Amino acid sequence: MPTFLDTNFLLQGPTARTLYHEYAAAMPIFDFHSHLSAKEIATDRTWDNLGEIWLSDDHYKWRAMRANGIDESCITGKASWEEKFKAWAQTVPYTMRNPLYHWTHLELQRYFGIHDLLSAETATQIYHEASLQLQTTSFSARNLLAKMKVRAVCTTDDPVDDLSDHIALQAEGCMTKVLPTFRPDKAMQLSPSGGIQDWRAYIERLADVAGIPINSFAALIEALDRRHAYFHQIGGRLSDHGVAFLPNVEAKPSDVERIFQKAICGQEIQETEAELFSAACLYEVGKMNHARGWAQQFHVGILRNNNSRLYQQIGADIGCDSIGDYAHGPGLVRLLDRLDATGELTKTILYNSNPADNEVIATMIGNYQQSGVVGKMQMGAAWWFLDQKEGIEKQINALSAMGLLSRFVGMLTDSRSFLSFPRHEYFRRILCNLIGRDVDQGTLPNDLPWLGKMVQDICYHNAVSYFEGILDKTESDYEKSI
Repeated sequence: MPTFLDTNFLLQGPTARTLYHEYAAAMPIFDFHSHLSAKEIATDRTWDNLGEIWLSDDHYKWRAMRANGIDESCITGKASWEEKFKAWAQTVPYTMRNPLYHWTHLELQRYFGIHDLLSAETATQIYHEASLQLQTTSFSARNLLAKMKVRAVCTTDDPVDDLSDHIALQAEGCMTKVLPTFRPDKAMQLSPSGGIQDWRAYIERLADVAGIPINSFAALIEALDRRHAYFHQIGGRLSDHGVAFLPNVEAKPSDVERIFQKAICGQEIQETEAELFSAACLYEVGKMNHARGWAQQFHVGILRNNNSRLYQQIGADIGCDSIGDYAHGPGLVRLLDRLDATGELTKTILYNSNPADNEVIATMIGNYQQSGVVGKMQMGAAWWFLDQKEGIEKQINALSAMGLLSRFVGMLTDSRSFLSFPRHEYFRRILCNLIGRDVDQGTLPNDLPWLGKMVQDICYHNAVSYFEGILDKTESDYEKSI
C-alpha cells in the first residue's frame, strides 16, 4: 500500500519507478524561465525564517489563503512572518488535491528533511525547525540552488535593467550559471484604459539607458535593439513576452508612427491602435532575436489584475489573475509566418494558460519547424494554472499525439521562490509515470535504454542543446563541483 510522498510518489508501476529512480531523479536542472532575483543570488542571500522565504512573493499561496478566509493582513499585509506562516499552515490541510499540498510537503522534505504534515497543530514546531536551518550558510541562495543541482537559471529582466548583479555573478564565477532574459513588455503595451502616462515615463527611462532620444517608432526600436545587444553582451540568449494574445493585425509603418506620436504626446489610445502597436513591436523584436541567434518565448492567455479593489490597494501580480479564453491561432500565424517568410523566425517556445488551447499550440509548432534544426518550435511546459498533475499530463499527451515528446525541452519553475525546484521532481515523476504506464500496458516497447535516454533528454539534455551556448553539453565539471 503506497504512503503519502514515499519514494514511489506518483509512480504507479514498475517501469515508471525504474525510469524515475534510475534515469530521471539524478539529472541536473536547467531552469530556463524563472523570476528569481539575480540580486539575491549575487549577494548569496539568507533568510531569517520560513515565512519570509515561502510567502513573500508566492501568489499561488496568497490565492489559497484568500479562499480559506484568511485576513489580508496575514497574506500581503503587516502581520509578522510567523503570523503569516501560521495562517498558511492553517490553510494547508484545506488545499488537498491542489498542487500546493504536494509542493508544500515536497519542499519540507527535500530542503529541510521534515516529514510531518503541515497544519495549525504542527505549525510552530515546523516553523522554528526550518527557520533555524535557514539561518545557516548552507541555506543561502546559492547553496539552495546547488542542493537541487541547478546548473543554470535564466531570470526575467526589463530592458532598462543595468544587469549589474549578472555582471558581478559572472565575474565571480558562480557555480550556477545565472543569465538574463529580455522582457520588453512595458515598451510595447499601450494601455487603452488610461495607463499611457506610465508608458511615457517608462519610455523616458528607456531613452536614458539606451543613450538616445526616443521621438519616433524607429527610435524606440533602435533603443530596444541597443538594450538587446547589451543583454547579448552579458550572456542573454532569450527573450520573453507575456501577452494576453498576439494580435491578428499588421499595420503600415505610417500607421505605427502615428500611434507612437499619439502615445508619446499622452493622447488617448484606442484598443485597436494598441493592438497594431504591439504587433509591430513583437515583429521587430522577433527580428532582433533571429539576428543574434536567440530563442524567444511567448506566454499567452492570462487575464491579469482582475480585482480592481486589491489592485488599487496592493498592486499588480498579487494572485488576482485567471485563465483567458482568447483565440490564439490567427495572431500566432500572422506573426510566425511573417517572420518565417523572410527567414527571420528564430527558435520559439509557446506557452498557453488555457487547457483548451493545448491542441492549438501543439499543432501550431508543427507549421514552422525547420530542416536541420531539431525541435526549433516548442510547445512550452504546462504553465501557471496548468502546472499541476492533470495539466502536466494533458500538455504531455497533446504534444505526444501531435508532435515529438522526445524533443521536448521540459520543465521550468516560473517562480520567485528559491524553494520551488521540487516542481522539477514533480514533473519528472509525472512524465515517468505516463511513459511507464504505456510500457506496462503494452502500448510502448519495454526498451529501457531508449526510454531512459528519452526521459533524460526531456529532463535536461534537450534544453542544453536547444539553448546552445548557454551551457556546455557535458555536466562532468559541474558534477565534480558538487
